[in-house]
Amino acid sequence: MDRALYVAMTGAAQTLKAQTVNSHNLANASTTGFRAELTANLPQAVEGAGLPSRVNALGAGLGWDARSGVIQQTGRDLDVAMREDVWLAVVAPDGSEAYTKAGDLRIDVGGQIRVGAGHTVLGDGGPISVPPSGQLLIGGDGTVSLVPQGSGPETLVAVGRLRTVQAQPDQLERGSDGLMRARPGVALNPASGNVITAGALETSNVNLPEAMVNMISLARQFDLQVKVMRAAEDNAQAASSLVRMGG
Repeated sequence: MDRALYVAMTGAAQTLKAQTVNSHNLANASTTGFRAELTANLPQAVEGAGLPSRVNALGAGLGWDARSGVIQQTGRDLDVAMREDVWLAVVAPDGSEAYTKAGDLRIDVGGQIRVGAGHTVLGDGGPISVPPSGQLLIGGDGTVSLVPQGSGPETLVAVGRLRTVQAQPDQLERGSDGLMRARPGVALNPASGNVITAGALETSNVNLPEAMVNMISLARQFDLQVKVMRAAEDNAQAASSLVRMGG
C-alpha cells in the first residue's frame, strides 16, 4: 500500500507539471512565432537504503516542437516571416543574443525596431535605429530601407539589415523566456539570400485540438491518481482497524 501511495503521489505531482506546460502552450496558441514546449513522464528509480522497489515518475522536458507554423499574409510592411531554418536575432531580457520566429516588428518612440513582445531587434552592427520616415520597407535579405518624410520613392535609403541566422533545431535550446539560444559550443552562421517574406507572419505551431485533448487526458489521469491515493489511505485505515481488533 505504501508503494502504491508513493507511485500515485509522485505521478500526480508530475501530471500537474505536465498540465502546466500544456496550459502554457494553449495560452500561446495565437502568439506569433511561438514554438510549443514538449514534456513526458519518465520512470526514475529511487535510490537509498530500504527503497529498492520504488520508482518515481519524473516529468522531463523533451525540448520544443520544431514544426513550422503557418505563414499568413498580413500586408503590413513591418511584418516579416523567416524561412524555415532562419531565425531573427533579438536582445534577450538578460542582455544576451537570442532568436525568435516572431516577426511582428514595431518602432518604439526612440526609433528602435522591436518585436511585438518588446525585445530589441539586432542588425548586423547592433540594434537598428531608424529616423522618422514616410515609409519603411524590408527586403528579402533583411535590408531595412526608408523613404524620408516629404520625399518621393526615388529617395529610398538603406539604414541597416536585420540580423538573421541559420539554425537547425538541434543547434538551439529554448530558454524560460520562450526565446531560443545557441547550444553551448555551437556557432550559428548568418543567413544569406532571400530569407525573409515581408507583409507576412508565422503563426504559433501549437496544435489546438491536440492540446485540448491532452488537457482532458491529463485531467483524467490526475483524477485517477488521486483515487489511487484515496484507495491506499482507505486500505491502510482498514488494515489498522483489523490489527486493533486482533489485538
